[in-house]
Amino acid sequence: MAQLAPGDTYTESANLPMHAMNHQVLSQVQAWLEQGKAVALVTVVRNWGSAPRPLGSLFASNDAGDFVGSVSGGCVEDDLLQQFAQTFPQTVAIVRYGVDAEEVRRFGLPCGGTLELVVERVTDLHSIKAARAAMAGGQLLERHLNLTTGEVSTCTGSQDFFVRYDKNEMVQLFGPRWRLLIIGAGAVSEYLASMAPALDFAVYLNDPREAQRRNWRAPGVQWIDGMPDDAVLAFRPDCRTVIVALSHDPKVDDMALMEALKTDAFYVGAIGSIASTRARRERLLTLDLSEPEVDRLHAPVGLPIHSRAPAEIAIAILAELIAARNKERVAHGAVCQTQA
Repeated sequence: MAQLAPGDTYTESANLPMHAMNHQVLSQVQAWLEQGKAVALVTVVRNWGSAPRPLGSLFASNDAGDFVGSVSGGCVEDDLLQQFAQTFPQTVAIVRYGVDAEEVRRFGLPCGGTLELVVERVTDLHSIKAARAAMAGGQLLERHLNLTTGEVSTCTGSQDFFVRYDKNEMVQLFGPRWRLLIIGAGAVSEYLASMAPALDFAVYLNDPREAQRRNWRAPGVQWIDGMPDDAVLAFRPDCRTVIVALSHDPKVDDMALMEALKTDAFYVGAIGSIASTRARRERLLTLDLSEPEVDRLHAPVGLPIHSRAPAEIAIAILAELIAARNKERVAHGAVCQTQA
């Protein structure tokens, strides 16, 4: 292990989606704190080489030796628990694993990998509750930790990152970084709405057809009222927005697409066969859309995995979303600013 060198500064945009595990970690941290237990929270703030876990990943332990989460998937957690058993953290510490070949071998890190962690004794229950509320409410929240004093503050988040880190401060971002607006409340939509939250999407749904809305079964979805075109406009799509039209009804899907393709939405897709996709393209070109705008449409939506069952189609859609999202971030490393 090694200390952060004086003057080191590190800021990183997220390259991978936030894992649902972080929500579980914060939930357990809150429970332990409410039970009066001492809690240490460990955050991945920097890595070099082949990283076993993405930046912002969390691991937590209490003073009884219980733990949750992961920062390496290897022996780092075991080493931390052994250290905590001897001296439980009282303030903030910065530790580094994999500095040399012996540590790489000992801690099971991928060849050449180096992992830097912030270890903090958590005493601020308010910030943990606020982070969990942000996740549940589809909002972004920044948690600021002063690395010298251990003081914690929170504020509304707006940029797309997992962690910002320098010698003075660590800033974590909690809450879904992506919004998914589904048009059409069918079987594929139910599977998609159930799976997407684990991949960092807050899920919204619009369907003006009363029968479809009445028979919707998937929980945890926020409904957007109105006709599809009005719903898209009210949604104010930005560069972390995905819109997929899945109603199979051209009157419903086209209304959404004619507005969605004019926005800054990161991804716009529509379900259908190759033949129906051709027909849709011709219709959209008559609806005040330019060819470049129509060319943005991903249709038929999803990766071509020969999917037929609703769950398979939902998986194909999510697979294409993940591929597009990761490709964009790797290629450009852009930081997306949301609308106020």
